[in-house]
Amino acid sequence: MDFQPVERASEAFQRSLTAQEIGKVCRRAFGNTAAPVSAVELGTGMYNNVYRVALAGRDRPVILRVAPEEARQFRSERHLMRNEYGSVPWLAVIAPLMPQVLAVDWSHEVIGRDWMIQTHLDGVPAPEHLGTYPRTAWPSFFRQMGAVARSVHDVRGPHFGPVGGLGHGTWSEAVITSLEEIAADLDGVGLDAADVRKVAAVAAHERAVLDEVTEPGLLTGDLWTVNVMLDAGAAEPTITGVFDMDRTWFGDPAADWTIRMALAKQDERVAFWETYGDRDRSPAAVWRSLVYEVRHLGAVRLERHRLRNAAGVENTYGAVAAVLADLG
Repeated sequence: MDFQPVERASEAFQRSLTAQEIGKVCRRAFGNTAAPVSAVELGTGMYNNVYRVALAGRDRPVILRVAPEEARQFRSERHLMRNEYGSVPWLAVIAPLMPQVLAVDWSHEVIGRDWMIQTHLDGVPAPEHLGTYPRTAWPSFFRQMGAVARSVHDVRGPHFGPVGGLGHGTWSEAVITSLEEIAADLDGVGLDAADVRKVAAVAAHERAVLDEVTEPGLLTGDLWTVNVMLDAGAAEPTITGVFDMDRTWFGDPAADWTIRMALAKQDERVAFWETYGDRDRSPAAVWRSLVYEVRHLGAVRLERHRLRNAAGVENTYGAVAAVLADLG
């Protein structure tokens, strides 16, 4: 087998499989005669290990995604792959854009980690291809993003919190629990979590404002350009696929990472709102958005720590302090 892993430092968070392990996974998924011809590790992801695997007798490659060992998973990111698998029926509204699941294994009998095999999406990753179009064409892309987000956010779930979890009866419980889990993870890696805990306490004191959200909409969790495929030959940016929907949860759509990114700059992305529709601009909604921002920043702090980006970690403290000043 032609095996091309990503070379990483020994202390890196992601740990590549061996060629032998990939062979074992393929045989578990497709039978003892399954023969991987090549396996190329894709280095764009920052959490799971991802491989494009070509199998003898199959016309198209498959995508193998391997979760971190459970002991290396943060409490706030536990079983993300299982959460994604549980999200598939809820994401039926965008099923034509998503990869199909071919095999999953949570048993840890083969490699000691969760893994999932999916179909290979056609197209080119948006971060690579969007820039080949003139910026005058970019609004079309963001209008498509708005339509995708709107269709997902309109799905209603049975509880608040992660799709694959037991869930919470109120939105405030889900938000406060998430903040507390992030704070505990920060403690666990030796980072100061006092600012995140302060926001959790503010949220608990003002939980009635959070609980104005009574319908749990489906949130993508992480959808933005990095998780989108584009048609390689289209005259204008055309979304052909979305992937890595492992951070889905039920709650206030305004808390979605997608909404945060749509609001991050006043550039071509303002076209997002043309298809997404109006957003709540009430004082209560603005206050809730500040709480959501700290949740995002806490997760970003953890990710930057995982990537050994000390300067990026430090920057989150100033950003949270600014939000706290606005929360009052």
